Amino acid sequence: MTTLRSEARLKTEFAARYMTQLCKHFEHRQKVAYTADHGRIEMRSGLCTLTAEPGVLILNAEAADAELLARLQGAIISHLERFAFREKLEVKWEAKAG
Repeated sequence: MTTLRSEARLKTEFAARYMTQLCKHFEHRQKVAYTADHGRIEMRSGLCTLTAEPGVLILNAEAADAELLARLQGAIISHLERFAFREKLEVKWEAKAG
């Protein structure tokens, strides 16, 4: 089975905060695991892994097909934009090999 992957790198000084908020938000209805700088959210549409580095939040999404990948990306970003309403995050997903 082919898996589609994409990555988004968001410049923000609040990477760890946003990663934790996303994980805590989804953990009541999805399988979630997280530490201070890494997170994993398993949704029906696919998997999103998150890495908080100084000044950047890295999102990696993977799903079985393009429709599921788009759904996963949309769900993650729509929630992230709510948490980060004070700043304008520039989100650009890029396809990844593999």
